[in-house]
Amino acid sequence: MVEKIITLDNDVSLIDFLGVENNNIKEVAAAFPMSKIISRGNEIRIKGTTPEISRITDILESLMQHYQRYGKLTHENVQTYLNGGNESDQNSVPVSDDEVLVYGTKGIVVRAKTANMKRLVEAAETNDLVFAIGPAGTGKTYTAVALAVRALKNKEVRKIIITRPAVEAGENLGFLPGDLKEKIDPYLRPIYDALDDMIPAEKLKFYLENRIIEIAPLAYMRGRTLNNAFILLDEAQNTTAMQMKMFLTRMGPSSKAIITGDRSQIDLPKHQKSGLSESIGILRDIPGIAFVELDGRDVVRHRLVKAIINAYEKAGQ
Repeated sequence: MVEKIITLDNDVSLIDFLGVENNNIKEVAAAFPMSKIISRGNEIRIKGTTPEISRITDILESLMQHYQRYGKLTHENVQTYLNGGNESDQNSVPVSDDEVLVYGTKGIVVRAKTANMKRLVEAAETNDLVFAIGPAGTGKTYTAVALAVRALKNKEVRKIIITRPAVEAGENLGFLPGDLKEKIDPYLRPIYDALDDMIPAEKLKFYLENRIIEIAPLAYMRGRTLNNAFILLDEAQNTTAMQMKMFLTRMGPSSKAIITGDRSQIDLPKHQKSGLSESIGILRDIPGIAFVELDGRDVVRHRLVKAIINAYEKAGQ
């Protein structure tokens, strides 16, 4: 008898991969009665003949790839791989793989839904710094988060850093309890909601606790060099010129950055110029920096949101 031990990554949700009461692994073990498969913690111990161990290892690796891609593993998935199938046999993919950014939680498939969103994806694939500019509801932040999660899952970067300026949008931050991060966390709720859609809860908790995903106010970026990271600056219209310059100079080797903003919703005092507006003029012609404009046609919220945006644009004109 030969023995082999497979160690699962620390960020793997054991109940999602192994199944309730280890039922997924028990199914694999039942298919190979001449071998012994035992799972304890994040280790899977296999005892058997060399050919069977090789076959079991191939199946477990296929199951792991499926889990990493879709964020879940079902009884049907396990049976498909045991019967010699592969990912193309799974029925959980409603769109072609080329369109998919992330296979999220609860069966969510995240993809670019409009022409401008697809331009944003293409720009991020060919440039290290991308500006995504457009009104609320156009999916710029959600798409940017999906691109960051995809890069992390594909091991193109080691961490994700998401930040935004601590600017009061008609509300007073001062009365809120806690330090600056605790005060601004409620304003970062859309980021957390997007991550909840794309990463299983246990894995997301692991990422946040180990600072593989970091969500922080822009003030916390000062003095840092952000290496091998996917960086997202949200609500960039509320940065000052100095803050924008500070952020842009944080990029380290092997880093990518997406800056999102809506120039129609600037909450800065009237005497301060938006760092987003200024940077667009200054950086427009630099190779490696792309600018993607989204508009009312890209709105993916309630149908009335598109009409509301168009009405405000006409009123502004």
